[in-house]
Amino acid sequence: MKIKSFLIIIFISSVLLNCKQVEENSVVELITVEEMDSLLEMSKVQLIDVRTPGEYTQGYIEGAINIDFRNENFEDLISKIDKSKPVIVYCARGGRSNKCSSYMKKAGFTKIYDLDGGITEWKFKKRKVIK
Repeated sequence: MKIKSFLIIIFISSVLLNCKQVEENSVVELITVEEMDSLLEMSKVQLIDVRTPGEYTQGYIEGAINIDFRNENFEDLISKIDKSKPVIVYCARGGRSNKCSSYMKKAGFTKIYDLDGGITEWKFKKRKVIK
């Protein structure tokens, strides 16, 4: 009986440690517009605009897909994104993308970039916006 209890404790401990390890391996990095320029040029990142569809139609960064953070189906929609590839998220100024990044980290995304200042900063730095 003691061996069975011991094995159960070992199993539970390993599961908990593995869950913690996944969360620690996930990284959220706040990036500048200039850093985002480099990332978009150098690597294959997934670009996600977490603003509302109405905001998105007013202008978005080329290559971005729109997944509204406030949409009731947000979790289902974001689960369709490849967790193993780097992701850049942005919103209007950074509030929603920060919350989205935290969610994505818990959901197991491995590398998450959050655009500091959002599309507002992107426009301020005279970067191209698609309308």
